[in-house]
Amino acid sequence: MSRDDGAGPLLSVRDLRKYYPVTSGVLGRRTGDVKAVDGVSFELRAGETLAVVGESGCGKSTMAETLIGLSEATDGEVLFRGSSLTDRTDRGVRREVQMVFQDPFSTLNERMTVGRIVAEPLVIHGERTEDREGYVRDLLDTVGLDPSRFYRAFPHELSGGQRQRVGIARALALNPSLVVADEPVSALDVSIQAQILELLADLQAEFGLTYLVITHDMSVVRQIADRVAVMYLGRIVELGAVDEVFGDPQHPYTEALLSSVPRVTADPTEDRRIRLEGSPPDPADPPSGCNFHPRCHLYEELSADERARCEREDPSSEDGSGRCLACHFRPGS
Repeated sequence: MSRDDGAGPLLSVRDLRKYYPVTSGVLGRRTGDVKAVDGVSFELRAGETLAVVGESGCGKSTMAETLIGLSEATDGEVLFRGSSLTDRTDRGVRREVQMVFQDPFSTLNERMTVGRIVAEPLVIHGERTEDREGYVRDLLDTVGLDPSRFYRAFPHELSGGQRQRVGIARALALNPSLVVADEPVSALDVSIQAQILELLADLQAEFGLTYLVITHDMSVVRQIADRVAVMYLGRIVELGAVDEVFGDPQHPYTEALLSSVPRVTADPTEDRRIRLEGSPPDPADPPSGCNFHPRCHLYEELSADERARCEREDPSSEDGSGRCLACHFRPGS
């Protein structure tokens, strides 16, 4: 599979927004918006893996669906090799961006055989009409499924891990450059999770794939990603190389997420976990200033003037290394 080795980013997301109107009354009068994705920007280079992490409801999956066109953006721009992905009519560009969905039990057509499921993208695009079956069998073998056993099988005959391998084979059918994986292992047993993550890494090395991985699991980020974007309430609050973010988190939300990762320690009294109080705010009515300040463990340690700044000013900055921040007061500063 050939790849473009151009110097520019493969994917550029610029100020992406996805709002859902809030209505009331029998006439459906619009009273506001749910800001599911609220001004997200990042770039993704060919061959790398960017993980997007955050709690449920932070906008990760909505962002993924919006940037690949499953949901129409309210505003912003998504460029793939300089061509707009927000233009749904550009099938030539869109075939290079494929998705692996979260739940392998709801994303496969139960009435279709595995062979037909994997071949469906080829049928839609009129590809490989002469050698389609052989190509699909090769794809199944590539993702670790014996084609003699699974080509004519139905989804109900497969385990969760096998179903997810079918989903991955389907995503690879059109020879994409970018694969968006939305929580690709969250519905699987822990032992199977490791196998799927290893498969994704092997496929990336073999075919030069670029990954955008949506997850809530920081241990998955550590295992598979080169860079990580941390989302909170529709926004990216921190973005950087995995080693840098894990070693020195610059946003208190990132610090709290990392503290929840289980660790082995000889001291049973050592508890470094930072417990986030309450649930994420309503995206239809977010807090003023810094959206995170009502749950922030640093907030209680600040002076009255500093607290007032958190309550009043919406933080947004970037340091010289390209690390994106959304906090007035970095952890440890």
